[in-house]
Amino acid sequence: MTHRPIPSVDALMGLLAGCAGVWDTPDRSGDPVDILDHGLQVAALLAVSRPDDEEAQAAGLVHDLGHHLVPGDEAGHGTHAATAVEGLLGPRVALHIPAKRYLAATDPGLALSPESARTLGCQGGPMSPAEAAAFEAGPDFAAALALRRADDAGKVVGLRVRPLESWRPVLERVAASHARAGSGGC
Repeated sequence: MTHRPIPSVDALMGLLAGCAGVWDTPDRSGDPVDILDHGLQVAALLAVSRPDDEEAQAAGLVHDLGHHLVPGDEAGHGTHAATAVEGLLGPRVALHIPAKRYLAATDPGLALSPESARTLGCQGGPMSPAEAAAFEAGPDFAAALALRRADDAGKVVGLRVRPLESWRPVLERVAASHARAGSGGC
């Protein structure tokens, strides 16, 4: 099951607002913050580590929407989020799971949250050497690693970050840029 594409920034903002009080696991046994708080934390971390990459920041904000769209589908949540927002924001939202698999294969010091460690297996496990080499060669490799590292760090209960509405201009710029790129404009 996939979700229909999100047609506008207004619709996306409404969906994100609806993630308050929604958790990555239906029984709340997963990460310690809700999907909205997690997305806001990840986007805030990316605004610091990649200040000139608003697409990555937007990806951080929306990367876990799939948990809300199709509850309980750990393996597919990244794909569900990407399918829903790709037409509006572009394809980079789907990078966090491949980056997790890459880091699990290449970073012996990787410390995943208990929930991320639990779900690694259903998401394909650590990458093979061939998969890792192909991932490293991709154009979004550095952004994917930044997104994943922010994903791992953005799970702090009570952390105060920018409110959702403050992200609207970023989402509008990313959507406008993606629309121009898709139409062949400059």
